[in-house]
Amino acid sequence: MSKTTNFSLRLSGRSVIGDTLHEIGAADSRLFVCTPDIGGALKSFRGDFPERYIDTGITEQNVIGLAAGLALEGNIPVVMGMIPFLSMRACEQVRTDVCYQNLPVRIIGTGGGLTSGGGSTHNAMEDISIMKTFVNMTVLSIGDPNLIRDALYIGMEYPGPMYIRLAQGKSDTVIYEKGSVSLSIGKGIVARDGRDLTIFVHGELIADALSAARMLEEQGIQARVVDMVSIKPLDDELVLRCIKETQNILVLEDHLMYGGLASSIADLICDRQVFPRQFRRMGIPQVYAGFGSGPQLREKYHYDSRSCFQAALEMVKGPDGAN
Repeated sequence: MSKTTNFSLRLSGRSVIGDTLHEIGAADSRLFVCTPDIGGALKSFRGDFPERYIDTGITEQNVIGLAAGLALEGNIPVVMGMIPFLSMRACEQVRTDVCYQNLPVRIIGTGGGLTSGGGSTHNAMEDISIMKTFVNMTVLSIGDPNLIRDALYIGMEYPGPMYIRLAQGKSDTVIYEKGSVSLSIGKGIVARDGRDLTIFVHGELIADALSAARMLEEQGIQARVVDMVSIKPLDDELVLRCIKETQNILVLEDHLMYGGLASSIADLICDRQVFPRQFRRMGIPQVYAGFGSGPQLREKYHYDSRSCFQAALEMVKGPDGAN
């Protein structure tokens, strides 16, 4: 099992992207980096490999089409931009130019969930539901910025398109002790073990889920926390094992409650006819959330760590705490 930190260390995910792409680019000339005017973290790559760095300006459709063309010529293009516009404005290009041809284009999106602070137009609530429906697309949601490095190295050899979802990427919580975990496509990470319920989570909310689990421990409840970093393909075996061993299932995500990870797990439950005692989902309700920081909006819409704690407590002990 992984070893988690005390959440005091923070790291810029965007800096990890910039450093890792520069490192890979120095060794592998197939790597191209493309961006629709979101290149602040890519200065070192741009400076040393200008012939493999392309900024299209704010034209998400164009940058995806360009990346598809580069991939057809045998290159590995990485596109970095803002999630709402890469997932929705360029939706047709991702589907038809990239996924239809099963091309090795890596799309890195920042601002997952309600983390952007830019209001409803910039909140990324629907991206997982969009990306996971595309044939051939692999979908990752990364919380610990150190795992971004793993994803980018895997992406140099992994077949087909890949979507990597990040939070804001400016100051991210380091979740795991260095060297205690590694990323594998199709595998979840057990961040904390427990027998009374399982909290499935992804992205920035891993820290919230672990905080809720620590509060639950004070109430005598042992919560298992599973980081579902690989949303597609899903770790079916791990999900089914958690259902069997803990019975109570809670899914926490910074995404619309329907269409994201919770829906994938619900589909698996129905397909395999393996039913938990209880199943509950927490995330963004059917609202355009407006302005506010991530923590403010999560508290407002009741999917912060305290709300997760209360929901899990109720699942295990009942609404009156009598169970």
